[in-house]
Amino acid sequence: MKLARILAPAIAAAALAFTGNAFALEKFKIGYLRVMDDAQAMAAYEAGLYKKYGLDVELIEFKSGTDLVKAIVGGQLDSGVFGFSNAVAWASKGADLKVVGGAQLGYHALVAREDSGINKVADLKGKTLASQAEGSTADTVLKGVVLRDAGVNPDDVNVMGVSPQVAVQSLVGKRVDAAFLFEPQARIAQLIAPVKQVYEIGEVWPFPCMVVITSGETLKKKRDAVWKSLDAQRDAITLLQKKPAEASKLIAGYFIAEPTLKTLKHGEMLREDVIRDAIKSQTFTAKINKKDQDRMQEIADILQSQGSLKTRDGKPFDVNSITDLSWQNARKL
Repeated sequence: MKLARILAPAIAAAALAFTGNAFALEKFKIGYLRVMDDAQAMAAYEAGLYKKYGLDVELIEFKSGTDLVKAIVGGQLDSGVFGFSNAVAWASKGADLKVVGGAQLGYHALVAREDSGINKVADLKGKTLASQAEGSTADTVLKGVVLRDAGVNPDDVNVMGVSPQVAVQSLVGKRVDAAFLFEPQARIAQLIAPVKQVYEIGEVWPFPCMVVITSGETLKKKRDAVWKSLDAQRDAITLLQKKPAEASKLIAGYFIAEPTLKTLKHGEMLREDVIRDAIKSQTFTAKINKKDQDRMQEIADILQSQGSLKTRDGKPFDVNSITDLSWQNARKL
């Protein structure tokens, strides 16, 4: 009996240690950009979905897709949600990258100041436009699709490569005539500045703007963790699609610091209402289908024609070489 009393605490401690180890969360680092395209990464974090799947995620913000992809290539990140164009440009130079899941179909709105005289894309000739950095997904589709289809030479437009937040400030300060923006910045601009939307590329040229990317090395060593992160983001996408108001409460603070937004025509608006409407405008998807892959190839071809992407042998870049869709196939999406 005495021996049992002596051993009982030790047995209990051992059982507790075993239980703790059995349910220990695996550390995992995910990079994101503060745009609505990356909402599923933020929502999965705020809703505790990564923990639900056994991951202790550190969510790290980056100012550009270029900086984010550098972190993945350098091993500082396990995965990231960002524009496909950055991934394909780096992969063409030999970077070991893999596109493993979908995120969002491209929403880029052209908003123009009401006093600019811009009512359609063709009116951008001779105007100043705020967009993103050269070689970014926004820049690629702006020059390779939007301006091309309107018969506008990119050299005829003064394009400023800035962050979406700076683009909005530039519209307010009359430093630019128009801006090519993601959500929620496109919506915020229309609420706080005298601007109107004249074009949205997702309505005429849907494309997989944001995708989930990891390195080949990480996928090889931590495939289970990568898949868990994709499971969590898939659940977050369902939340965004089916309960935008609930999702907005989780992520509104990422985009609007104050509880309300002072607008030109609607007074003070709750930030949750602004972000809820921005969520509703998006098409989130965890799956990359054949049509998406064809669009990705088209984007790669545009990059190559612009000189932003150069392969070692000079041949067209094959996007299939960097896609690994085993997760979505296993989940039967």
